[in-house]
Amino acid sequence: MKLSVKTLNEPFWAENGFITPKFEVTQARERTVKDPLWLHFGAGNIFRVFTAAMQQKLLDDGLADRGIIVCETYDEELIPAVYKPYDNLTVGVTLGADGSAKKTVIASICESLNAGDSPERLAEIFTNPSLQIVSFTITEKGYTVTPGRPGIMNHVTQLLHARYSSGGYPLTFMSLDNCSKNGDILRRAVIAAADNNDKGFIEYINTNVSFPLSMIDKITPRPSEKIKDMLESLGLEDCGIIETCKHTFAALFVNAEEPGYLVVEDSFKGGRPPLERAGMIFTDRETVEKVEKMKVGTCLNPLHTALAVFGCLLGYTSVAEEMKDQRLAGFIRRLGYEEGLPAVTDPGIIYPKDFMEECLSERFTNPFVPDTPQRIVCDTSQKIPVRFGGTVKYYIETGAGIAGLEHIPLFFAGWLKYLTGIDDAGKAFTQSPDPMLEELGGRMRGVSVNTVSEAVRPILSNAAIFGVNLYEHGLGDKVESIFKEMLPAGGVSRLLERYGVTK
Repeated sequence: MKLSVKTLNEPFWAENGFITPKFEVTQARERTVKDPLWLHFGAGNIFRVFTAAMQQKLLDDGLADRGIIVCETYDEELIPAVYKPYDNLTVGVTLGADGSAKKTVIASICESLNAGDSPERLAEIFTNPSLQIVSFTITEKGYTVTPGRPGIMNHVTQLLHARYSSGGYPLTFMSLDNCSKNGDILRRAVIAAADNNDKGFIEYINTNVSFPLSMIDKITPRPSEKIKDMLESLGLEDCGIIETCKHTFAALFVNAEEPGYLVVEDSFKGGRPPLERAGMIFTDRETVEKVEKMKVGTCLNPLHTALAVFGCLLGYTSVAEEMKDQRLAGFIRRLGYEEGLPAVTDPGIIYPKDFMEECLSERFTNPFVPDTPQRIVCDTSQKIPVRFGGTVKYYIETGAGIAGLEHIPLFFAGWLKYLTGIDDAGKAFTQSPDPMLEELGGRMRGVSVNTVSEAVRPILSNAAIFGVNLYEHGLGDKVESIFKEMLPAGGVSRLLERYGVTK
């Protein structure tokens, strides 16, 4: 069976357990193309399987009559490879921790474009009064504006200016990228790309365009060979996984974990679909910030990062397999509960302890989500100040016993060991990409017990990495001491045992 709009009514889908759209797809597409409601930039997997699925639920329940138009801004191969051949349909495969695989044909994506190939169509969409939302999953670096150099923010701002010139209709720009205060980052990018001499346009942005904050949380690893094989065994054709020239992995399907959270500041100009009926959580700005800090700064991302660093050192290639190692599972559990949770402010809409336990007991342990420590450990130098800096500052500012911290310093030492490029068995391993790897790895390669201080002091005193100078607060020397014990083969394992993480 081929995946296409024409085949959706074939018995194949129901016979093989696929959930298919309940709405009339062709009519929804005609309405969407004529009077667009929602345009999304960034055609990646999290959009296909999470955001688009929310709009599909509204369409299925009769709460919306139009879908989403997607525009890719970075990898021009995606649209012709995994959108156009399948009539913009996606098979979303939700992987339960019990081994279940819920298969849904997502048909809410009604049109797909490449930004560079579609200037007239994008202008047509932006100037249509019906447009309510322009959303983004383009990664944090996508919001960079460099004077004199073209970029997606320059393009989008020009399109927004066309909307301003054609009637000044209100609009919401909604970032769904996993970065702190994403709406503010997006707004600053638009203002930076705008002509500040055009006072009327700047006033339009300030009064008729909103930039809500959001917190998105959904693990969508690259397509799994096991899922490909499962779908092909059912008779679905063309399930092959492609790698583009820009090293994007994609297929007609997207596999993802079951849990997912999307919390959004309820600040929309010109209206919005009733997405709260599809699982989106709307709240005020302060609460979004609390949820984001809870997730990124304590209850998920720091634990994921710590697990990834030690997983690489111990030779693991699967997050779920790591969680079977009681040393690692105990380490991140104590890192989270004993040293992380005290620093959390309860956002009130998601209980931090329950959220953390879901991560530890269901999400990280799910053997059917093909995620790897090698993927998660990418860009760790950029992640540490966000994921650990706030917690360290909490202990400094509150006097809550920073000298008694054990597991955060253990992680910092583990990262230093990772930077050496030598694992716990004494063997060299391939390190994942990181913008500071050449600088920091060059400093750490070949380090010995006698040269530890010389090598690590410039790193541990760097407030840009850790949020503070660790030596000024009694942590630098402790991390050095732990790191020295990690240098010999087997040192990481011995330290994990000594810190009592298996108790």
